[in-house]
Amino acid sequence: MYTVAIVGNGPSDLFPNLSKFQSEIDCWIGADRGALSIIKNNIPLDYAVGDFDSVTSSELETIEEYAKSIELFPIEKDQTDLELALSIAFSLNVTRIYFFGVTGGRMDHTLINIQLLNQIINQGIQGYIIDKYNQLELFYPGTYTVTFDSLYPTISFIPITREVIGLTLEGFYYPLTKARIMMGSTLSISNKLIRNNGTFSFEDGIVLVVRSRD
Repeated sequence: MYTVAIVGNGPSDLFPNLSKFQSEIDCWIGADRGALSIIKNNIPLDYAVGDFDSVTSSELETIEEYAKSIELFPIEKDQTDLELALSIAFSLNVTRIYFFGVTGGRMDHTLINIQLLNQIINQGIQGYIIDKYNQLELFYPGTYTVTFDSLYPTISFIPITREVIGLTLEGFYYPLTKARIMMGSTLSISNKLIRNNGTFSFEDGIVLVVRSRD
């Protein structure tokens, strides 16, 4: 399994402890100021990409010094810096992608960053958004196993499509059996596992699974 981490320039106080992921990650990509965050965490910077409009000239020099590869783009472009970083990840025969530093701050950026997970699973790749309080993953119809994680004990199932059909939850405090969940419904929010493992399945739609803590 080849794992890539992409670090954006979201608020640093929402970052998880990046060092604890180092053993799992084969390649680190910094999008814009995210490259500087990788450097500050004493992690090797494999790629830096973006217009770098959120760093100073001296900070850009630091990024250029530490990055094994850097790609600079104009501010006026059709893709966000994060999507440019994702394009690099796709070129690396990746099997799993972690996003860090992509939540908080501007809501439009957070929402589109979540939607980037759809590009990832369309490629048959596992994709995760992880911050200090949340872990997000997108799912297409199927049956999946969930293992208890003390760091993110609360689990919510959020429809990304107009409706999700046949949502079944087993091993949860609030079980469901073939429920139809409309976008905007709160029925499948704030659940917890009652044992170490549980399963969820659904027949149609797209589900965003948010694992979180207070």
